[in-house]
Amino acid sequence: MSGSTGIGRRSLLAGAVTVAAVAVTGGRPAAAAPAAPSEAHGEVPALWREFERTPVTHPQIPYVGRAGCRGGAARLPRRPVVADVTRYGAVPDGTTDCAPAINRALADAGRAGGGTVTIPPGTFRIDGLIRIGHSDVVLRGAGSGRTTLYATKNLTELVGVYGSRYGGDKSSWSWAGGLIWLAPEARWNSLADAIRSRAWPFEGWTGNRRDEWTTLTTVGPAKRGSWTVRVADASALRPGRLVLLRLADDAGHTLLQHMAGGGPGPEAYNWDDKTKLTSYVPYEWPVRIARVRGREVTLERPLPLDVRPEWDPRLTTHVEELTGSGVEGLTLEAVETPQSPHLLDKGYNGVVLQCAYDCWADDVVVRNVDNGFGLVAASACTLRRTRVAGRGSHHPYFCREGSHDNLIEDFTIEQRTVPAPPGTQLHGINVEGLSSYNVWSRGDMRMGTFDSHRGLPFADVRTDITVDNNGRHGGDASAGPLFGARFTHWNIRVTNGRAGLVRIDGLAPYSATVGINEVTEFDQTDVPDFTGDLHSRLELYGTTGVVRPRNLYEAQRALSR
Repeated sequence: MSGSTGIGRRSLLAGAVTVAAVAVTGGRPAAAAPAAPSEAHGEVPALWREFERTPVTHPQIPYVGRAGCRGGAARLPRRPVVADVTRYGAVPDGTTDCAPAINRALADAGRAGGGTVTIPPGTFRIDGLIRIGHSDVVLRGAGSGRTTLYATKNLTELVGVYGSRYGGDKSSWSWAGGLIWLAPEARWNSLADAIRSRAWPFEGWTGNRRDEWTTLTTVGPAKRGSWTVRVADASALRPGRLVLLRLADDAGHTLLQHMAGGGPGPEAYNWDDKTKLTSYVPYEWPVRIARVRGREVTLERPLPLDVRPEWDPRLTTHVEELTGSGVEGLTLEAVETPQSPHLLDKGYNGVVLQCAYDCWADDVVVRNVDNGFGLVAASACTLRRTRVAGRGSHHPYFCREGSHDNLIEDFTIEQRTVPAPPGTQLHGINVEGLSSYNVWSRGDMRMGTFDSHRGLPFADVRTDITVDNNGRHGGDASAGPLFGARFTHWNIRVTNGRAGLVRIDGLAPYSATVGINEVTEFDQTDVPDFTGDLHSRLELYGTTGVVRPRNLYEAQRALSR
C-alpha cells in the first residue's frame, strides 16, 4: 500500500500504548485525583493540538511514541537467574580480579540460551572489560547503591590504541567502547581484531567495511509515517524478523535534503564537501517486521522518512543482533585519573550498547569515566535510571553511528567533583551521525549541554529536563549540519539562562522549541546551516513548567484510541 498507513493509525497507536486510558496531560491516569491548581492552569500549545491530528506526519514534531526497548514498555524483561558470579570465583575483597569470573558466568548463560547473572552486594575489582555478547543475558547487581564494579584499566590497555578512521591523532575511545560492553560476540571480536590491526572500522550493522549485508527485497514508494510498505518479494520475510531498511543517497543529495526538511535552504547547501557526513549514508534503520500479507509488510514502527525509488530502497540482512540483554542494579567506578585532553581519551568508559536492539540499562551509575553511556549503532534500547558522577566526563551520554528509536529517561549528570583540567571538553547528551527518533526524558543535567555533534541527526526529542547549560557542542566541519528536521525541545528548564543548543528556533530546520524559560546567547554561538525560512516554531517561550502536556514522550505514548 504505497503511501498509506496500512493498519489504521488509531489501532497501531493504541498498540504502541500499554495504558490507553492515560490522560494526555502529563501521563496522569484518567481516574487519578484532580490535578493541583498549578497543573490545572497549564497551557496547551497549538503545536500539540496539531500533533494530535497528525501524529506520525507532523512537520516539526517527530512521532517517538514507540521509542525504547519493546516499543517503550514500562516493564523491562525479567530473565530467570541462572548463575551467581561468586560461584565462578568472584569475591568482593577489592584485590581479586573478578572480570574473568563475571565473563565466564555471562558466557555460560549465553550458551545456555539466556538468563540473569547476579552479582551480590559489595565491591568487585575488575582488571578487564565486561562483555555481554549473547542475546537474552542480563547482568544484575543488588542495586546501584549496593554493588560496585571497580575498574582499574582503560580500553587502550585492554584492547589497544584506537585511532580515527577519519585520520589525525584522535582516540576513538573518545566516542566508542565501554568497560561494560553489550555487543554481539562475533561483532565485538571483529571490531577488536580490526582495532588491534589498526584497520579502523566502521562500527555499525553492516560490518567493519559496511559490506556484510545482502538484499532481502526491494521496497516500493511510501511516505514517512507509513506503517506498511509493499515489497517486490516477501518470501524471506516473517513476523518478528529484524531487518534493515537501507536508503542510499543520489548524486543530487536529495536524501540528505529530505532529512533536513527539504526546500530552498537544503537545496542550496553544499553537501559535496561534507565527506564525513556522506560516509554515514546509506541510512540504515533496523526494524522488526510485525506482519506479512502477500507483498504487504507491516513494520513495528512507522517509517522515519519517505521511501523513494531514487534512493534504491531495500530491506537487507545485517550482522547478528544482540537482543533482549541488559545490565541492571550496579555502579561501575573507574579508578580516578585526571580527565584526558580533548579527543585523547584512554577509554575509562562506562556502559556501551552496540549493534543492540531491544536491550537496556536500568539503575546503573558510572563514576570517574571518560565517557558515560553510549549508544553506537544501537536501536530500540532503553537507558533508565542512569547517572554519571565523579570527576567529570567528555561525553556523559553519546548517541552515534546511526542509532535510532532509543529512550533515555530519568537520567542524571552530576556536577563534577574536581575542576576540569585545561584542554578538556564537556558535551552532555550527545547525538550525531544520522541518529534519529531518539528521546531524552526527565533529566537532571547539573552540567553539560544538548550536544548536537553535527552529522545531521534528525527527529530527536528532549523533554522535561533541567539543565545548567554550560557545555559545548563539537563536530568536524566535514560532518555537515548540526540539525536535520524535526528536532523538538519541550518543557526545558535552563538554570543559567544560556540559549545555546537549547533554544533552536533560529538554528534547526522544521524544529519546535516549546515551554522554555527566557535565555540569551553567550559563549558558543552558532549560525544556521541553512539559508532562508527554517520553518521552525517557538511557543510558550519565557515560561517554566507551564506547557501541557509536560512530557512530550509520555503524552505521545498516552494517545488514546
